[in-house]
Amino acid sequence: MSKRDYYEVLGVERGATEQEIKRAYRRVAMRYHPDRNAGDETAEEKFKEAAEAYEVLSDVDKRAAYDRFGHAAVDGSGGGFGGGGFGGGSFSDIFGDVFGDIFGGGRGSGRGPARGSDLRYNLEIELEEAVRGTTATIRVPSAVACEGCEGSGARKGSSPVNCTTCGGLGQVRMQQGFFAVQQTCPNCRGRGKIITDPCEDCRGLGVTEKTRTLSVKVPPGVDTGDRIRLSGEGEAGPNGGPAGDLYVQIAVREHPIFERDGRHLYCEVPISFADAALGGELEVPTLDGRVRLKIPAETQTGRVFRIRGKGVAPVRGGGTGDLLCRVVLETPINLNKTQKELLREFQQSMDADGRRQSPRISSWFEGVKRFFDEMKI
Repeated sequence: MSKRDYYEVLGVERGATEQEIKRAYRRVAMRYHPDRNAGDETAEEKFKEAAEAYEVLSDVDKRAAYDRFGHAAVDGSGGGFGGGGFGGGSFSDIFGDVFGDIFGGGRGSGRGPARGSDLRYNLEIELEEAVRGTTATIRVPSAVACEGCEGSGARKGSSPVNCTTCGGLGQVRMQQGFFAVQQTCPNCRGRGKIITDPCEDCRGLGVTEKTRTLSVKVPPGVDTGDRIRLSGEGEAGPNGGPAGDLYVQIAVREHPIFERDGRHLYCEVPISFADAALGGELEVPTLDGRVRLKIPAETQTGRVFRIRGKGVAPVRGGGTGDLLCRVVLETPINLNKTQKELLREFQQSMDADGRRQSPRISSWFEGVKRFFDEMKI
């Protein structure tokens, strides 16, 4: 089956810059990565096809040869790129070059053992813990260095030996006509070492699966979306490679009373009709205990009162926020006969001089009257 044009595979023009090619490959690789498309053979083939295209187009000499002679310049047995550019560790070289800046290191050829994968752990905490800080204990399943071989992958008492194909360099030089290409050694996959007597516990990988218990210090002021990085607590690298990092993703649970917005806290405080009309004092909860809130007479529903310094001190610095209390007038329910009669008497007394005592109602009805009057014109 004929191969597609490499520029078409990555979705770029022939005159694309190095950065445009890298961005295009990153986009395609993320879309068709096997981890995101488990069991999808079509996605896997497109992923390999993109890796092959990027290996050629990201190299100045290979790209020049491809532009001039097409696939014939990069294919061929005993030379070229080993069956389409995806064999013998080519992918790890490409993936490391493109994504190394994101994940803190690549897996390129001739760089020694590959770095372990980064891990993510979602940690849910209470609002009080987020504001004051806490120490959480988490259990993380991950790949760790094999104890039997101490991460080397070789049986205890033995050790990896230099690869005879590349002489321990991790790279080999291929000559095809006028072209000389240096690529990852297909025998050792760029490590420069070969394990002739693999460890029985890890089968030569240097890592085993284990659930670890870790202590995470959560600083005061964190919020949903913040990340805590634990360096070296990710998965161990194969064959003694360095471990990746563990990123603890913070999520703050919903609180029954308070809502957080940055450094401020918000809450609703229900008040009675009498307190709103005559004024009074209410007990208001804060994260530090209760405080007294003075309600002035003639307070309207929806009014917001600010209690300074009872918010959150952000983790990235800055002053402590405030607690903002929004009062909500609560209509009484389950009234008895006497209470209803008293309210009717009160309503009748209000009707006598409603304009002065209910200014918002009066102005609203006046606005409605003007609206209908203008419609008649």
